[in-house]
Amino acid sequence: MRVSAKVDYAVRAAVELAAAPDGGLVKAQAISDAQTIPLKFLENILQQLRQADLVESTRGPHGGHRLSRPAKEITLADVIRAVDGPLGVVAGHRPEDVDYAGSAKPLLDVWIAVRASLRDVLEHVTLEQVAEGKLPREVSALTKQPDAWTRRAAAR
Repeated sequence: MRVSAKVDYAVRAAVELAAAPDGGLVKAQAISDAQTIPLKFLENILQQLRQADLVESTRGPHGGHRLSRPAKEITLADVIRAVDGPLGVVAGHRPEDVDYAGSAKPLLDVWIAVRASLRDVLEHVTLEQVAEGKLPREVSALTKQPDAWTRRAAAR
């Protein structure tokens, strides 16, 4: 899975909102400064998160942004889908809509399994867990696997 800058920024911004004391309003500039996200890019991301009903905003000198519901109810998958669309897309299509013939036919099952694996992590990690540094045991266990941190070179 390739995580785009937009997805990375969106998740970081949402976590920053989750970390706000008492769910208070946070100005876009404060998020931008805290997470080194370009302000104009962040404003577009926040708009997409508002359109997805994950974030609400208040205008004015005392305004800002906050999560529209508790951080424990918003998963990383929710944020990713809001700014990037469905998880596990294959050539612009949902895996179940891809049709392969002949010897490539089993690839459909591979892409479905990849999407299921992404969901297993991203749909079970909430903004609250990230903001508090308390990831689910299953996710932490994955990071402790012997080869989890090992880079693999591209085949030549």
